[in-house]
Amino acid sequence: MFDDLEPTRKKTAYSLGQDVSAFSLADLDETMRQLEAEIARLAEIRKQKSASQSAADALFRKPG
Repeated sequence: MFDDLEPTRKKTAYSLGQDVSAFSLADLDETMRQLEAEIARLAEIRKQKSASQSAADALFRKPG
């Protein structure tokens, strides 16, 4: 009944370089958690691409 009187908390969107001085501690913690997860995801993709590149280099390397 009074749900509409509660302030709604919107998700904090973050872009690189954004001013975060207005973020709460909870917002900063959540943003950091999301960025750490993204770094881990990118590191895994980089690892896979590096393995593919190494395999391609070995296959197409000229004997010499």
